[in-house]
Amino acid sequence: MKRLMLSTLALAVSSALMAATVPAPTFDPHRLSDEVKTLSSDAFEGRGPATPAETKTIDYMVAQMKAAGLQPGGDLKDGKRSWTQAVPLLRTEIIGTPTLTLALDGKNQALTQGNEIAVRAPLDGSTAVAIADAPLVFVGYGVKAPERHWDDFKGVDLHGKIAVVLINDPDFETGVGDFGGKAMTYYGRWTYKYEEAARQCALGVLIVHETAPASYGWATVKNSNTNTMFDIVRDKPAAVHPQLEAWIQRDLAVSMFKQAGLDFDALKKQAQTRDFKPVTLRGESLSASFKVDKSVITSHNIVGRIEGSKRPDETVIYSAHWDHLGIGQPDAKGDRIYNGAVDNATGTAALIELGRAFAHAPRPERSVVFLNVTAEEKGLLGSEYYAANPLYPLAKTAGVLNMDALDPHGPARNFTISGSAKLGLLDDLIADAKQYGMAYTPDSHPEAGYFFRSDHFSFAKRGVPAISFGSGNDWVDGGLAAGNAAEKEYTAKHYHQPSDEWQASWPFTGMARDLQLLYTVGSQLANSDQWPDWSKDSEFRATRDATAAERK
Repeated sequence: MKRLMLSTLALAVSSALMAATVPAPTFDPHRLSDEVKTLSSDAFEGRGPATPAETKTIDYMVAQMKAAGLQPGGDLKDGKRSWTQAVPLLRTEIIGTPTLTLALDGKNQALTQGNEIAVRAPLDGSTAVAIADAPLVFVGYGVKAPERHWDDFKGVDLHGKIAVVLINDPDFETGVGDFGGKAMTYYGRWTYKYEEAARQCALGVLIVHETAPASYGWATVKNSNTNTMFDIVRDKPAAVHPQLEAWIQRDLAVSMFKQAGLDFDALKKQAQTRDFKPVTLRGESLSASFKVDKSVITSHNIVGRIEGSKRPDETVIYSAHWDHLGIGQPDAKGDRIYNGAVDNATGTAALIELGRAFAHAPRPERSVVFLNVTAEEKGLLGSEYYAANPLYPLAKTAGVLNMDALDPHGPARNFTISGSAKLGLLDDLIADAKQYGMAYTPDSHPEAGYFFRSDHFSFAKRGVPAISFGSGNDWVDGGLAAGNAAEKEYTAKHYHQPSDEWQASWPFTGMARDLQLLYTVGSQLANSDQWPDWSKDSEFRATRDATAAERK
């Protein structure tokens, strides 16, 4: 196994932190199970933001945080902290069934929402979409990266046109190239594809779905993109959102290319080179017609806090998202409630129990915040809003430990984090994990871009040392075979599907031990004067260093 080398600085930091170790308490698996069971029950209706389920979730979490011994850490109201941070969001929803037509050399082919295509409710400010015969242009991976001397657009005029793009990076299939090999860069994320197409003035975007480079199947695409959409409120939303944002099935893309006299696989190979040039799908166009229900709503982050005894202005954050997909399209059994037991009732329950542990320990020197964010499933929006409007200064936030989809099964011999970032916070996890018989395993699927898919990224891109903890796959009972099989089954059959439901067979013993490790690292950090940092070659180091004077 490839091991991360500890820098001299990181070793010094870890040694100093260990000197201030507070023994980790035990965590009750039964209590974790009960909390996950409640949060993911049908009564919570999939915890959709800005629905009655949000109110129920907030009421439950506030009651649990109070009972755990936490204090409110949210917005100031009449000079006192409340339990929430208001998060204004743009909410959009397609009214009725959209009319979608693909014209292929004079012949019209009707497309069915959720089958061949998944169209998102627009976030560019539109209240209606009326696109008639918009030409289609294949722009490869849709990447414009000057620092890599890469431009898939090469001056093409996309006004009034629909861009067809591939998911992931140009070097995903080969594993070698200018974009980190198998590890996904932000250029490979679907969010980037839409943003760059908007900058290129495209009317719309069709992302070609393929399971391997996307890292999830079509069911996930359909369920995540055909329901209510949200975004933070922006002054110029069209600057980052084309009017039409959609995914299409690979089979449809292959057919479209063939009808235009093109070879999909051959053009994909060309798109993996710097010499690729945009290609028009001649004789083909897309029409779309539907109305949009648009409003600005207020969702909420839930915030508990323990004030530091010596340096209360310095903060350690534990974070997890409370939201899931709410009520959506029915599955084969007719179930419309997307319960989100693993994703992310587990992380939310972890916040409650970590808060309880800190509240029953001697008060830490630094403040500790337990941040339960909204709208992660809509694009990390709750964490993005907090990071853009922090309740506690980011420059004096020592670190963020994010928990997203923890494993409710038995204990593992290892742990991981999302992505392959190098930072002192990871060094501390590696050092502390040894006392629990756990070793660090690098992200086994860096091509999936998990680093950009969890709430820690909202902090990382602003320089704050932040990681998203991942449960291990080398199970004590069953080894890698059992762990990998369970992960594969969850991704294929339950992730973002109504079947992500609490199971009576889950022991939660592994999660209980994971929380001991997370508590240990956070407690050490909260009881020290150390400031973990990013590695010197990290893209986030300069941003963090720019605020160094505020930490003196």
